[in-house]
Amino acid sequence: MTSDTTRAPHRPPEETPDDHDPRAMRDMQAALELVRSSTLELLTGFGRTPSALRVRAGGVTVEAEWPVEPTTAHAATDAPVPVAPGSTPVAVEPDGHQVRSPAVGVLFHAPSPGAPPFVSVGDTVAPGQQLAIVEVMKLMIPVECTVHGTVSAVLHDNGEPVEYDDPLFLINVTDGS
Repeated sequence: MTSDTTRAPHRPPEETPDDHDPRAMRDMQAALELVRSSTLELLTGFGRTPSALRVRAGGVTVEAEWPVEPTTAHAATDAPVPVAPGSTPVAVEPDGHQVRSPAVGVLFHAPSPGAPPFVSVGDTVAPGQQLAIVEVMKLMIPVECTVHGTVSAVLHDNGEPVEYDDPLFLINVTDGS
C-alpha cells in the first residue's frame, strides 16, 4: 500500500550551546570582545561622530544612531573676535594636555556606583592609567592617560553624556620622574 503523503526525513534536533557551559560562555565573551574592539577601532577612524552605525556578527546585528546636530548654536550668538588686519586668528586652547573621549557615550568617573573616582584634580597620573569609563551601549570603554602629569581639571560631570573627541580631562604634563 502506498501513501500520497510524504514525510520529511527525521532530523535530530539542532544542538544549542548550554547557557551554563563555561566553554560556550568563554567563546561568546571572546566573540563579543572581538566585536567591541573592532567597533571601537572603526569609530576612532572617523573624523567626526557618525549618524548611524550597524555591526553584524553572525546572526546578531547591533545598530546605533546618534542625533544629527546642526552646527553649534552658540557659534552664531557669540560675538566675533576682532582680528588685526593681516593676522591669522589663533584658537586658544586651555593650558595642559587634553585627554579626549574615545567614543560617544556616558562618562563615569568611578568603576562602579559609590566607588571612589579613578582620579581627582591634583592626582599624579602616568601613561596607561585609567582616568574614567565611557559607556557605549553597555560596553565599558576605558579612558586612559597618555602622558605623565597632574590632573588639573575634570571637564565633565559623572554620568554626563559625551561626544567622540570631547576633552574630558586636562593634565599638566611633567617629565615622568
